[in-house]
Amino acid sequence: MVRTLPYGAWTSPIDAALAASHDGRPEYVGFVGDEVWWTEPRPTEGGRRALVRGTGQGERSVLPAPWNVRSRVIEYGGQPWAGAARPEGPLVVFVDFADQRLYAYEPDAPGAEPRPLTPLSAIGDGLRWADPQVHLDRGEVWCVLEEFTGSGPSDVRRVVAAVPLDGSAADDRTAVRELSDATHRFVTGARLSPDGRRAAWIAWDHPRMPWDGTELVVADVGEDGLPGQARTLAGGEDESIVQVEWAADGTLLFASDRSGWWNLYRADPHRGAVALCPRDEEFAGPLWKIGQRWFTPLSSGLIAVVHGTGATALGILDPESGEVVDTAGPWTEWAPTLAAHGSRVVGVAASPRSAYEVVELDTATGHARVVGAEHDDPVDPAYYPEPQIRTFAGPAGREIHAHIYPPHNPGHRAPDAELPPYVVWAHGGPTGRAPLVLDLEIAYFTSRGIGIAEVNYGGSTGYGRAYRDRLREQWGVVDVEDCAAVAQALADEGTADRARLAIRGGSAGGWTAAASLATTDLYACGTVQYPILDLTSWGTGETHDFESRYLHSLVGPIDEVPGRYRERSPLHHAERITAPFLLLQGLDDVICPPAQCERFLATMAGRRVPHAYIAFEGESHGFRRADTVIRCLESELSLYAQTFGITPPGIPTLELTK
Repeated sequence: MVRTLPYGAWTSPIDAALAASHDGRPEYVGFVGDEVWWTEPRPTEGGRRALVRGTGQGERSVLPAPWNVRSRVIEYGGQPWAGAARPEGPLVVFVDFADQRLYAYEPDAPGAEPRPLTPLSAIGDGLRWADPQVHLDRGEVWCVLEEFTGSGPSDVRRVVAAVPLDGSAADDRTAVRELSDATHRFVTGARLSPDGRRAAWIAWDHPRMPWDGTELVVADVGEDGLPGQARTLAGGEDESIVQVEWAADGTLLFASDRSGWWNLYRADPHRGAVALCPRDEEFAGPLWKIGQRWFTPLSSGLIAVVHGTGATALGILDPESGEVVDTAGPWTEWAPTLAAHGSRVVGVAASPRSAYEVVELDTATGHARVVGAEHDDPVDPAYYPEPQIRTFAGPAGREIHAHIYPPHNPGHRAPDAELPPYVVWAHGGPTGRAPLVLDLEIAYFTSRGIGIAEVNYGGSTGYGRAYRDRLREQWGVVDVEDCAAVAQALADEGTADRARLAIRGGSAGGWTAAASLATTDLYACGTVQYPILDLTSWGTGETHDFESRYLHSLVGPIDEVPGRYRERSPLHHAERITAPFLLLQGLDDVICPPAQCERFLATMAGRRVPHAYIAFEGESHGFRRADTVIRCLESELSLYAQTFGITPPGIPTLELTK
């Protein structure tokens, strides 16, 4: 029987604990011999990342708790493990989050324990490693080394380095061979050509971010195993190259946005960069984590590619004809992690009806199947939202892409005359996007009668460089305007209740949410998670090195437009904020530190705006622990309930301070 109840008062089997237990997704797939391995979140185990091994008999964790396979290089991390098959059994190297050391482990050896390969350092945040590449024939691991030289977040150098597999560098920093010369501020892991005679990697410098401009660097490798003089093969200040790989025949492949879209190219000594499949769609994305892979060459000469506009597909590209054949199956979103072994390709994929799972494609047969982290409906799928892909008109007629999730519950309906409340979700980055996939946090709200609008505002990726560049020097303007345009359009067309609109975001999305509350009266309330609130301090040392010059492109050079930094910061416009808000922050966050929230709250003191601040010990940038996610979701729903005048059953009341 279908019950008639107001929006927001519907009962749902998707509670906060269920959503929290399914938070996160598998990442960093790879082959170890014939086996598929990957990392996987463990929200109920303190939010650690487990290394999982897929075998013919199922899947199992390679390492018990508290081992946490996660790198902190550039704080967002990157590929944290690599493995190699040997006659005596697999060898895996991995980064442990607790001390950031690189370890070697032989899981099939009786009584074996992980053994450290790299030393500790007492300077600053020590030594960190990412994107390992195991070279058994050389007896070493090539990877990115991030080394702190002082106590400040920008006292750091990054190089490509080789770590001995015999453990001789475990207590001896001098035993680590540096393969690049620290000319550049940032580097990705080096890729060695099949004949071992050349190496290639990607580098860039402040104030550029990797989606602004990078350089493809190549060097000849000498008999001593060291790369010689490095030279720039492609790229520059206005060309973003985000991945480079060698094909089996020694051809160098790379992804570049020189056409305005990230497409694939082959480096030709006579013709320069040759486009393999020139299209107005993306074959790569923003390099937020070191070692992300949108394409991988096969031994046959074909190339597996993640590509699309907005959504993504897994295709097999014939570099000779330029044709792409997409994988059949229900998946509509493929993550930037691919690996190949023979005719097999493995990746991580999801859809609006299934969460991310590990999928293997056999290119010989065209058959794709789930081989790990298989989606299992924890509730009746009838409670899942039914999303709509929409394009809205923004200021000056510009297009705004969004995903609309109307309230949906098979057991409930609302009174005929009632319009539903809606929450606008602003994604992080801001150079990123919201994928169209099953998210139980969204379902947590939609199944209770609250709609969600995910806005891929100007500046988002997936729609070409011109769309991405809309945010240049316009952060806090275009993102705020685009979110407001979508919310207003939903109200104008009778989809949403104009009086019950809210905004929510985390990190850069938290900035957009807070800036929206400070510059418009459109929203009745807002949820702001681990945000940037003060551009001036964030842009002058109050963050980590990777993003320390990000505002140069998002806002403008601070020495040229200092007033713009103050004018756009919610911290300096507390008097404009009148809507209730919830502020959520991790106390270990070095990207958006809690000092930003604390100063903001001080400016709000005495203004009698209802609000709540919840800070979580042991959480950093993005929440990973199940108990944290549970409290956040229930607190957020309570904020909406109190603001919108709804009564969700069974939800603790959030105490709002005035």
